[in-house]
Amino acid sequence: MLSDEQIITRLILTVVLSGLIGLERQMHRRTAGLRTHILVALGSCLIMLTSLYVFDIYSDIVALDPSRIAAGVITGIGFLGAGTIIRDREGVKGLTTAASLWVVAGIGLAVGCGFRRAAIYATVLSLVVLFFLRYIEGIIFFEEKKKGVN
Repeated sequence: MLSDEQIITRLILTVVLSGLIGLERQMHRRTAGLRTHILVALGSCLIMLTSLYVFDIYSDIVALDPSRIAAGVITGIGFLGAGTIIRDREGVKGLTTAASLWVVAGIGLAVGCGFRRAAIYATVLSLVVLFFLRYIEGIIFFEEKKKGVN
C-alpha cells in the first residue's frame, strides 16, 4: 500500500512533467495547452494509482491485472486526441498536440505506477522533439521554400 507521501509525490511529479510539455503547446498557442496536458496526465496518474490500490486490496481475493485499467486510459486518450485534430484546405492540424496528449497520458501512467525514470526521460525527449525538431524543421522547410522545392 502506498503512503500518502508517495501518492502526493507522484501526483506532483506528474503535474510538473506534463506541465512542461503543456507549456510548450501553450507557447505555440495550441488548443490543448498547459491545463489540458496537466489534467490528462494527472487523470492518468490517478487512474494508475487507483488501479494499484484496487490490486493491493483485492489481490488475495481475486486475480487482478492492474494494467487493464491503464489500457483503458490509452483508448480514452485516443478519443480526446481525435478532438484536437482538424482537417481543412491546408491539410491536417493538431496531430502533434494529439500525440503530446497521448504522451502525457503515458507519463502520468508511468509516474503513477512508480516508473519515474522513464517518465522523466520521456518528458525530456518529448521536449527535445517539440522544441528542437521544430527548429530543425523550420530550417529545412525554409530552405526548400527558398529553392522552390515542392
